[in-house]
Amino acid sequence: MEELGVDFVGVHLAIDEQMEGKEPFDLLQKIAQCISIPVAVAGGLHAGNVSRAVKAGASILIVGGAITKSQDAKGAVRLIKKALRDKKAGTGTLYRRSKGSPKDIAAILKAVSTANITDAMHRSGDLPGISPVYPGLKMAGKVVTVRTYPGDWAKPVQAVDVAEPGDIIVIDAGGVGPSVWGELATHGAVKKKIGGVVINGAVRDTPEVRALKFPVFAKIIMPRCGEPKGFGEIGVPVNVGGIRVFPGDWAVGDGDGVCIIPADRVNEVANRAMSIFEAENRIRREIDDGSTLAEVTELLKWEKQRE
Repeated sequence: MEELGVDFVGVHLAIDEQMEGKEPFDLLQKIAQCISIPVAVAGGLHAGNVSRAVKAGASILIVGGAITKSQDAKGAVRLIKKALRDKKAGTGTLYRRSKGSPKDIAAILKAVSTANITDAMHRSGDLPGISPVYPGLKMAGKVVTVRTYPGDWAKPVQAVDVAEPGDIIVIDAGGVGPSVWGELATHGAVKKKIGGVVINGAVRDTPEVRALKFPVFAKIIMPRCGEPKGFGEIGVPVNVGGIRVFPGDWAVGDGDGVCIIPADRVNEVANRAMSIFEAENRIRREIDDGSTLAEVTELLKWEKQRE
């Protein structure tokens, strides 16, 4: 391409690759070392990594979302220019993408909403009929599954011993009562630092559960519980409202309900949800500045027009 007389070569990281946590810098450096004409780079640039782009050999930086999705476009440009002047990463949490570590994934999933996640999963992933006992709480973590007989609370309680701190226990009790979870089980889960519980069945002792401020999501609230007979299994695939949930999947819950993210897609979904969250910040700012949601999203472009 250089011998053909082009003015510069552009390295572009596609959005799908960005959502997988990939970066353009290795390829950028290889290309910059092979040619003498300017090299441009685009895709996933922000204040936290523009200095790396320059170090890798880029002389032209094309920044998109970190500016267009910012609530303060001028402020975003200032941060990027400062990072270039200082030759070091700028601060902030937005526009960063997880590369797949559980810590990074958890941080993103706790920052975004279940609404962001269902949008990222093409309007899917939510558990129908599952509601929070305490709407103000948020949870996100890996799933430990429990399948039990309606009212049999033995396996759900044993799952607290099996789960690791931060895990989310997902219980399939057939979507009916009696209760398989209550205040004492919640107390034990808090002590173990479990991340939360999802119950396709019933929960009781809700005033005490709310007082403990522990994330519990359930289909039914009722006072009666069953007997601990020990039926069921821990660590097997379960079905919650038609959604298959596997051990190691991720669960996220907030005031809107619960979403399940398959383990093999969680990094991509987390990054896509963060991208949606960032875009909504910009839309919110546009509305505050006097626009309307219909104008910002250009709804007329998408509606079918009748003659």
